[in-house]
Amino acid sequence: MNQFSERRPRGRPKSIFASEQPKTVQALERGLVVLSELAKNSGISLTDLAIKVDMPASSVHRVLATLEKHGFAGFEENTQEWFVGVEAFRAGNAFLTRANLAEAARDAMRQLMDDTGETANLAIADSGDVVFIGQIESDNPIRAFFNPGTRGSMHASGIGKALLAEMPHTSVEKIVQKNGLPSYTDSTLTTKDALFANLDTIRQQGWSLDDEERFSGMRCVAATIHNAFGEAIAGISVSGPSVRFSDDVIAELGPKVISAAGVVTSKIGGKLPT
Repeated sequence: MNQFSERRPRGRPKSIFASEQPKTVQALERGLVVLSELAKNSGISLTDLAIKVDMPASSVHRVLATLEKHGFAGFEENTQEWFVGVEAFRAGNAFLTRANLAEAARDAMRQLMDDTGETANLAIADSGDVVFIGQIESDNPIRAFFNPGTRGSMHASGIGKALLAEMPHTSVEKIVQKNGLPSYTDSTLTTKDALFANLDTIRQQGWSLDDEERFSGMRCVAATIHNAFGEAIAGISVSGPSVRFSDDVIAELGPKVISAAGVVTSKIGGKLPT
């Protein structure tokens, strides 16, 4: 997340790479072409698939073998036909979940921003990082903001810590082992003992606090959103300058953020963990 800024112009900045033609990986292109054609059929023979994608059968078979190894394709011995594997479903479902989540959360985020006067954020966990996928900006001239897709360390994020608090201990250990606990400010939790103690507090109170742990002068209060299985899949938060986030204000924000997260959970057909 970026630090505070005066109000910036709306709209997406022009990419410095806009005029460049991206280079592609030929083998990956072939794999995606095969997978795309595979998805159009409930089952298809190697010969028919090779004809449809206009590739030698031997090349298609190598692509299919690679896709099968990673779960993106399967082979039915009885019919000698290939079909889309479960990992392709998971990848597609992840896109739908993210798109539906962002849409479902928008009204709750706007209401949260209206109720608190602070910027509301939406983020998910990805490969041990927290990734921000939505934001409703406050009307305050000084406020926190980030670009969609911004990644951050989970241990130094309100939403990140809220998500960590609902993960198994072993999963948190693996994330810490992989990413470490880098220091960003004097308040960053840089030891496992400090982190796990804070996660215990989060579990008890139901919301998390980023107490100037990523950026000096900024605080953030967050709570988790759950899917139909009661699993924490995302988080919603409000963030802003510490001068507006006194301890008394934070005590009021916690329940409001929990309520907003509950609204989104309900809207996507989720339920609280038992």
